[in-house]
Amino acid sequence: MKKTISLLLALLFLLSAAGCSNTQDDTQDPGETQQTPDTITVTDHLDKQVTVPADIERIAVVGVWPLPSVLTIFFNSAEKIVGMPEASLTAAQNGLLGELYPEILNAKTDFINGDDVNLEELMLLEPDVVFYNAANPAVGEKLTNAGFAAVAVSVNKWDYDCIETLNNWIELFSAMFPKDAKSDAVEKYSNEVYDLISERVSTLSDEQRARVFFIYQYTDTMLASSGAKFFGQWWCDAVGAVNVAQELTTDNSVEVNMEQVYAWNPDTIVVTNFTAAQPEDLMNNTIGNYDWSTVAAIQNGRVFKMPLGMYRSYTPGADTPVTLLWLAKSVYPELFEDIDITERARSYYKDVFGVELTDEQIASIFTPTSAAAGGAGA
Repeated sequence: MKKTISLLLALLFLLSAAGCSNTQDDTQDPGETQQTPDTITVTDHLDKQVTVPADIERIAVVGVWPLPSVLTIFFNSAEKIVGMPEASLTAAQNGLLGELYPEILNAKTDFINGDDVNLEELMLLEPDVVFYNAANPAVGEKLTNAGFAAVAVSVNKWDYDCIETLNNWIELFSAMFPKDAKSDAVEKYSNEVYDLISERVSTLSDEQRARVFFIYQYTDTMLASSGAKFFGQWWCDAVGAVNVAQELTTDNSVEVNMEQVYAWNPDTIVVTNFTAAQPEDLMNNTIGNYDWSTVAAIQNGRVFKMPLGMYRSYTPGADTPVTLLWLAKSVYPELFEDIDITERARSYYKDVFGVELTDEQIASIFTPTSAAAGGAGA
């Protein structure tokens, strides 16, 4: 009888323990990273749980142009990048990324045509994971149905906030590649830069705030800027400036005409690397039939070309904190007179990513060539 009771008690204990275990599994936070010896399950930017190999050696990127550069800096190596968009390759060829990591220039681009993915060509690359733009969930479904581990990455989930977006990208990568985790270091540096700038520009009156016009793209026949729903708005807000085109509410870039520019009369113009145009093209009216001569920014010589380090810095990317300091110093030179942008760039890349840059390499970041716009036109 005693043996029977003991056996019954042992059985009840085991059933109770199993029940507790099942309850814990059922209530697990779906946002948590789950891991087995061979896989990792992460929550992507469409809030979908995706299981990927624990040991990822081959990565393809579809539609998120800055991402190959961010991944490369994250790993301090481009050896894992086997496929990426043509626009990403062009930036690498004409920026520091291709010089520091020449292996990225071997990545294939012919499996993508805009948002269209050639699955057969992609399969030949044998990627362990494919990152795609969360704005195109149909692409993700197509990739998943074809058997790829497809992870959505967003460029606008955080209202075009470049720092918040970069932080979330690095956080996702750190979950997928825990041995290379850098989310704390990147977030700490980025937030410190943002807070420094915010504190200094907080004393500006409305009359003192710079009136900035972003040129996103510029050709003989088209001029595009950033309204309230694109990165230009965030850059202006972050440095305490006014986006003169903020009245425009079209998402992403928006086409404008010179009559609007004359009415806004910006005192500062910032030109991105998504156009081949340089400041001197505006100063000398060398593109199309546009006449910039009466615009305050031209008369005051306040036209700036955005930096190009690892990628075109208008978007979120590894360059974002340094670009933010550069923009603040360009717009308000007196407020940021003590900021040595060269030394800031040097320390950022070394301390956060372990990348050591020469003076010449740092100088090239702030003097990008027109060729960097290749493949990024309208």
